[in-house]
Amino acid sequence: MRKVKIGIIGCGNISSAYLRTAQTFAALDCVALADIDLPRARSRAQEFGIPKACSVAELLALPEIEVVVNLTTPQAHMEISLAAIAAGKHVYTEKPLAVNRADGAKILAAAQARGVRVGCAPGTFLGGGLQTCRKLIDDGVIGRPVAASAFMMSHGHESWHPDPAYYYQPGAGPMFDMGPYYLTALITLLGPVTRVAGTAGIQISPRTITSKPKYGEQIIVNTPDHVTGTFSFANGTIGTIITTFATWNSVLPRIEIYGTEGTLSVPDPNSLGGPVRLSRAGSREWEDVALTHGHADGGNMWGIGVADLAHAVASGRKHRATGAQGYHVLELMQAFLESSRDGKYVQVESTFERPTALPLGLAEDLLDD
Repeated sequence: MRKVKIGIIGCGNISSAYLRTAQTFAALDCVALADIDLPRARSRAQEFGIPKACSVAELLALPEIEVVVNLTTPQAHMEISLAAIAAGKHVYTEKPLAVNRADGAKILAAAQARGVRVGCAPGTFLGGGLQTCRKLIDDGVIGRPVAASAFMMSHGHESWHPDPAYYYQPGAGPMFDMGPYYLTALITLLGPVTRVAGTAGIQISPRTITSKPKYGEQIIVNTPDHVTGTFSFANGTIGTIITTFATWNSVLPRIEIYGTEGTLSVPDPNSLGGPVRLSRAGSREWEDVALTHGHADGGNMWGIGVADLAHAVASGRKHRATGAQGYHVLELMQAFLESSRDGKYVQVESTFERPTALPLGLAEDLLDD
């Protein structure tokens, strides 16, 4: 298949993972990097052998680039995505799609008007772990799904991240930072959600940074650091989720899906691999399930959603990590906070087309037969 030329805007920590992906998949050819800090872009380009480091405007003006990968901070997602769309580029953005529904809707509307595609992270649902879970559910191994639970339990970023304050401001917090992994896993396994209820609060504030270089500085928390929710899927499944930066430890699972014929233990959705475990009806035992799909190496395939978009651009098929899917996740996250604030259920207005499962037996550098 032909290579699709991409350019990456935003050369922070996560860019190295995407650049390793570009070196892994045959469909990708990264030709330029841009960052508000041009020396940082130049350093990253030298590290990975990328031919051009430049300003955002220069990157968007390059006619050979078909897909722009937006790895900026969430507050800049809308501005950069709209600029790329205006330049006639397809866009793949890091999660979340935007910091609120209104901004996300502007991105989707602009892309539709311009006739370009929008993709949105995370793409971890394309990894071998979650694709194996998808096959087990679709094959009826656990029967009809009746309930699901998800738990992201953490004490936050101030003990290890070099600049953790952002994670406690609006647009971040445990739901907007980590919720996309869990919610994307759930909706790609079970389909769209129709209604949510949430309870959220700021449980620990201020927080003291114990990582360097900002050791000893205090963070005032301005967004809920503990968010709980329940939600109803269109297929009748009932879901429960907790995302928190207010717990020291937990023995709760990452994700479990409960069916009429068994329970499925889903691997960490912030990864591409396993383990996948199954407990069948009438048994108290768990069995390990061998992965049915490849693409489980998170170190080299973190940007697998970009690779899938490139395959789709080259072949004309639908891509899987769609903007509509990213918008649905965004609406769910905002709805949990609004429900808590207003003390009532929130009806979910958006929907999306559940992505097709990956074929079996793919080569590790391909996402199409």
